[in-house]
Amino acid sequence: MSVRLLANENWPRPALLALRAAGLDVQAVAERMPRATDTDVLRHAAAEGRWVLTFDRDYGELVFARTVPPPPAIVYLRQAAYAPDWPARIVLDLLPLADWIEGHLVVVSGRALRRRRLPAA
Repeated sequence: MSVRLLANENWPRPALLALRAAGLDVQAVAERMPRATDTDVLRHAAAEGRWVLTFDRDYGELVFARTVPPPPAIVYLRQAAYAPDWPARIVLDLLPLADWIEGHLVVVSGRALRRRRLPAA
């Protein structure tokens, strides 16, 4: 499975560059659509078939409570302090689980993973 990614504005640049250096197709909200609303980000990701990478928990509320059409997956990292490349290492570790992640909101906190099936688009 070829995974395409969309890094939210809160995604650290060193992690973005590390994912690109690993050969992944990663768009950055900060570069492509600065100041976009969360709804616009979700719509863009859904239209382009990209997973959303974020530290923002609002995406879950938007797809579950407000029924904004979901992207193929949302990877939400819950981490207070981290090294600048930590998010990239997490995503690279998750890629072998792409089939397990696809269609879900995946919450990464510490060493735990939780997933919740995204509603049908």
